[in-house]
Amino acid sequence: MGVHDMGPHGQSPIVGGLTTCMFCHAPHSGLHAIRPLWSQKLSTATNYSLYTSGTLVNKPQIPTLGSSSNLCLSCHDGTVAPGQSTPWGKVQMVGSMYGQDVFGTDLTGVHPFNFKLPLQSSTNLIPSLTSSGVTGNPAVKLIGGNVQCASCHEPHAQSIDPVAQNFLVMNNAGSALCLACHISAPNNVTLNAKAPVAKSNETKGASTSAVSKPFVGLQAWTKSVHAQAVYKVSKGLNLGPYGNTKLNGCLSCHAPHNAPGAASILTGPLQPVPNMDSATQNCITCHNGGSNISPATPNVFAELAKTGHPLPQGSNRHTVGEGAVLNKNRHATCVDCHDPHSSQQTTAFLSTPLRASQYGVSGVSATDGTTVVSPAVNQFETCLRCHSTSSGKQVLAAFGYLPTRAVTAGDPLNLVPQFSINSRSSHPVTHDSNSSLPQPSLRKFMWNLDGHTQGRAMSTRILCSDCHNSDDNREFGGPGPNGPHGSKYSHILERRYEFSQVTPGVAPLAGPGTTIQNLLPAVVDAGAGGPYSLCAKCHDLANVLSNASFRQHAVHINGGFSCSVCHTSHGMGAQSATISGERLVNFDLGVVAPNDNARAPVSYNRANSTCTLKCHNYNHDAHGRVTPASVGKALSTGKKS
Repeated sequence: MGVHDMGPHGQSPIVGGLTTCMFCHAPHSGLHAIRPLWSQKLSTATNYSLYTSGTLVNKPQIPTLGSSSNLCLSCHDGTVAPGQSTPWGKVQMVGSMYGQDVFGTDLTGVHPFNFKLPLQSSTNLIPSLTSSGVTGNPAVKLIGGNVQCASCHEPHAQSIDPVAQNFLVMNNAGSALCLACHISAPNNVTLNAKAPVAKSNETKGASTSAVSKPFVGLQAWTKSVHAQAVYKVSKGLNLGPYGNTKLNGCLSCHAPHNAPGAASILTGPLQPVPNMDSATQNCITCHNGGSNISPATPNVFAELAKTGHPLPQGSNRHTVGEGAVLNKNRHATCVDCHDPHSSQQTTAFLSTPLRASQYGVSGVSATDGTTVVSPAVNQFETCLRCHSTSSGKQVLAAFGYLPTRAVTAGDPLNLVPQFSINSRSSHPVTHDSNSSLPQPSLRKFMWNLDGHTQGRAMSTRILCSDCHNSDDNREFGGPGPNGPHGSKYSHILERRYEFSQVTPGVAPLAGPGTTIQNLLPAVVDAGAGGPYSLCAKCHDLANVLSNASFRQHAVHINGGFSCSVCHTSHGMGAQSATISGERLVNFDLGVVAPNDNARAPVSYNRANSTCTLKCHNYNHDAHGRVTPASVGKALSTGKKS
């Protein structure tokens, strides 16, 4: 019996004068019409607050008086003290129940039960549960065709699970009890860390539909890092009783009873973090580089303290059933980019379209920025949930200076046209490199963070995280976590990348075309902390300075101008009559202005390596002449700009 034995010699924290069974059962005078011969006075609660979720298919109902789960609540909702028997009246009791054993009438943090019948099929349930009322394990039974307390708990035997000691109907090590019901059909996409799929599983026409995929199938779960990794868990963290993450399984993140996270019954942190949403805090309990689990995982929490993706706050909270395209609700909690039930550990950094840590998460197609891809098979599809057609995008000062490009496709924050295969030029993120122009500066290998050792081999594509990444990520030689969690550099960039800027105002004293205030220092080592480090990751700066692809690269770089003055970073979302978009040339109109003499739009002629504009108080014309903007006297006649 365990702690349910409230007899004089029982193990319960509260004991009285009746024999063991009589606290719950009266052999000859149980409550009328209630089986099994119930003796405990029934709960006096008339209403309960039940678990709810935006994706919950089966709706829980308040248990009726005398029903299966209501009998358990006779003691466990705290409205009636143990020992309040119907046949024998009030029995004198000594002691008190443990706090975790009393739920009160607020059951929002309790695993849902007593659903409205018949049970409906759901993506996170084993099919036989709703088709035939049979779970995946004979020890776990539906009571009257429904999920009740007794489906998971055997009240007469505390130690069927010898570790948990929670009256479970079976041993729940490795989530065996949970998986008896929570197994959905296997994914229609095979997830393999060494060979991820190459084609998207697109849901046509599902432009902004909610993506309800709380569990992704036994195949994906059993391969996931949360089901496989064996990390020792510190005691007292409410992360499961079994000692390590693999055995704790679901209990590492979910608490079946009294879960503070309520929606998704998340365990939550022992010490809440101010201004951090519950879903992120749940992850940070382990991913904080500390001693909660051993060996410690990379410290994602420290990265969030830098400038990173905006966590949900106030009105932009994350919900399980939110649309794949995050319209007017842009945020970045952990589960927006990682599916905890599918995510695998990234052990090898290869030229793959998706990192193993992002397996199972939903995304948006790069074809139109609206079609749902579930699960995503390319990293950029996850990024496009926010960085494509979503409405309500904002330019936030926290991420630093944002150039204003001479040629734009409309929404400068929509990356779909910028990376499009139809773009005149772009970095090869959403498609293979298709440039007809040679790239003489391109390296064979990306450089590591130290700027001196080779990292991953170059391929026909790059990842978003090759540029937007933690500044100390371990893929390129640092000790920190991978991914754009946070960086000391603007725009969550992995390495230093400067943006030339002018004093705001109106010419001739300030504004576009006037003096650049942050000229870069002389380049000594662009690969290791220098002002061109990000570009130097893939491009050989020595080759750039040799003017192999543009005659005036060296004079501009040695003069202290950043790449951002002349080049856009993602791609050309459009073209104009004066700027073709070749080699990502798209001037920053926050820095340059139309030529005072030519009275023509800003332009670029690749064949002649000339431009027509005003920059740093100098006019550049189509013939290659450079003259001071204030004087009109030739600075270096005949010299190309």
